[in-house]
Amino acid sequence: MQAATMDPAEEPPSMLWGLDPIFSAFTRLYVTDILQMMESTQVPGIYFYNSHPISKVDVLGTVVYKRERDDFFCYGVDDGTGVINCLCWKNDLLKEEGGPSKSGGNHSAGVQESFNPVAELEKLRQAQQSRCCLEIGELLRVRGKVKTSRQQREIMASTYYKVNDPVMAAQIAWMMEGPQLYKQCYDKPFQLQTDATGDSSISSLSKATNVIKDFLNQKSVTRFRPYDVQDLLQPLISSKPQTASADQPVAGPSACQQLRQLLKEALQILLDEGIVYRKVKSQDEVYHVTAQDTDLLIAVKDIIREDSKREKYAEKGCHILHILSAVRQRHSLNVSRAALELVLTSLECNSDIVSTSDSHYTVF
Repeated sequence: MQAATMDPAEEPPSMLWGLDPIFSAFTRLYVTDILQMMESTQVPGIYFYNSHPISKVDVLGTVVYKRERDDFFCYGVDDGTGVINCLCWKNDLLKEEGGPSKSGGNHSAGVQESFNPVAELEKLRQAQQSRCCLEIGELLRVRGKVKTSRQQREIMASTYYKVNDPVMAAQIAWMMEGPQLYKQCYDKPFQLQTDATGDSSISSLSKATNVIKDFLNQKSVTRFRPYDVQDLLQPLISSKPQTASADQPVAGPSACQQLRQLLKEALQILLDEGIVYRKVKSQDEVYHVTAQDTDLLIAVKDIIREDSKREKYAEKGCHILHILSAVRQRHSLNVSRAALELVLTSLECNSDIVSTSDSHYTVF
């Protein structure tokens, strides 16, 4: 594979990489994306996925080939999208083949009956060897830095171990979390908006969302219409015309159009987060504040109290998807799962309900 480098014009300045939380994390990228990432032209060993600077990854996959050397193992890990070579260094205990057991006879019988540190060390070595020495077909989890060696992308493991997964629970959980991480983090490009001084600043959309949230909390608003909060965002709109040079203005959206668009995007974020919801979708846009909607809280509490008495839900309580379906039938079709989760959290904090698992709720 020919190593590809990032276009210097598209690469964010290295001094800003730390502002991206993904930069400090072990990213759970698919192997095919790790193999196709562009390498930084500023700092070797840093790669970019969707403008996100990445140096460390977290991979779970099946061992498809194995090579062993004195100091390390080379495992080929296949996660279903591709195969990547993982360089896994041996621990000192793995190198001491049979070392601890040689001196086991030098200890007295009394010590062996109570606690034999040499024997315990040998047990530790054997346990570690069973988790670190894998065979083809076994499941391996690897965390480490990405490296390009001889034009081949590989992982220099800092942590690796065999995953015992007889019913594939770990693999299923991994496959379910992956798309969510891509949707919420990795597929959203890393963007920084700079002000006139060149310093990075929070985007206008983030500011607008926070302004509306603060207004709803401070005023204890139960419901509102877009024009009720529109003026709050006016300071975030620049009144200066866009210019291509000092004397030539460029046609663009007016301040009023910018304001309406900013408001629309901010309200959509609040809807996605479940902070607000629209009970009835009509031309008269009325937004209900989820945490302040007494009718919604009562409806959810009543559903859990009534259905928990049924034999089907008596043991574990009502599943969140069942509650969501019932709320949409009784209260509003437009209640999102995010909004319901906020309501459930509020009810649980008030000791009105209790969670019996991550997804089941019942009454006391």
